Amino acid sequence: MESKLSRRRLLQSSSILAASALGLDLQQTTAGEKQPVAPQLLKGNINQSVVHWCFKKYWDIEKTAQIASQLGIKSVELTPAENWDTLKKYGLTCAIASSHGFKAGFNNPQNWDECIEILRKRIDECAAGGVKNVITFTGMRDGIDDETGAKNCVAGFKKIIGYAEKNNVNLCLEMLNSRDASHPMKGHPGYQGDHTDYCIDIIKQVGSDRMKLLFDIYHVQIMDGDVIRRIREHKDYIGHVHTAGNPGRGELDQKQEINYPPIMQALQEIGYQGFVGQEFIPTRDPYEGLQQAVILCDV
Repeated sequence: MESKLSRRRLLQSSSILAASALGLDLQQTTAGEKQPVAPQLLKGNINQSVVHWCFKKYWDIEKTAQIASQLGIKSVELTPAENWDTLKKYGLTCAIASSHGFKAGFNNPQNWDECIEILRKRIDECAAGGVKNVITFTGMRDGIDDETGAKNCVAGFKKIIGYAEKNNVNLCLEMLNSRDASHPMKGHPGYQGDHTDYCIDIIKQVGSDRMKLLFDIYHVQIMDGDVIRRIREHKDYIGHVHTAGNPGRGELDQKQEINYPPIMQALQEIGYQGFVGQEFIPTRDPYEGLQQAVILCDV
């Protein structure tokens, strides 16, 4: 019994020391949440962001911004422009703006007018609000072969990329996995841009420094793997990064297979200055999961 108690005290002491080393004082609030008192003592080498849609069922934009600020997160992303003033109240930015959605994209010329109209509006909002990135997508295959889809994407993006260049805003093409059919936001069966090299080839053919890759670690791991090598190979094209645990798109914890600290270190090594958006779907207390992810990625 004494031995078990000693081990328990040792584990408790180790947890306290680990939190202290990170500059975190884990205190219980009236809401029962554990909050870091001194997030400014995090290393801060990785600019972290929180993706609003993942936490909307728990927190409104005001609460999300408040929590982000408490945790040392610098951005709340993929939230509409009408929310950006709320973010600024807490010293935050929006790392990347939403746009036309992943189903109807540039692989089909029938979608070009709608996608370009939405992107022009987002680019205008970003230029006015100091936001540097807008998300974009290939769209679903819907019977379009990959070669034709790529050619259509290149031609379509060339119609809008000049406007992005003029306004100093990046278009970030997201690669999504097409394998996981268990949940509408865990995978996207039928999405055309479902491999890293496919998206990179489109980006290279568009031929603009304002055309970038949204490197979603979760999706890349599922479809291609070899995450760190791909980060190094495509360093010049990565405009934004997303995280989540695999399998399941849950927290960045010990129940999933991706080893995040060395991936974050690889981003540092290539000189990546953009944001890393925490885009996992909470399966337990959302604050504790987000705090864990922030600490894990703070390398």
